[in-house]
Amino acid sequence: MRSADKLAMMANQIARNLAVQGDEAAVAGTADHIRRFWDPRMRAGIVAYLAGGGQLSPLAEAAVRRLGGPEAP
Repeated sequence: MRSADKLAMMANQIARNLAVQGDEAAVAGTADHIRRFWDPRMRAGIVAYLAGGGQLSPLAEAAVRRLGGPEAP
């Protein structure tokens, strides 16, 4: 498994686990978890994965877009 695929799997798992809180809370919680617990290379990797056309669940995608700032895809 490529490291980008592993990051995607992890982001999707986080979002899926938080989905019971509702969409907005799950997106915010996923973004917060990634921001707090992933190292900068991992955060950059998941943003690049999405920018390069990688697929994430809708909740994980929304969270990663928040991380990427205004220039995120």
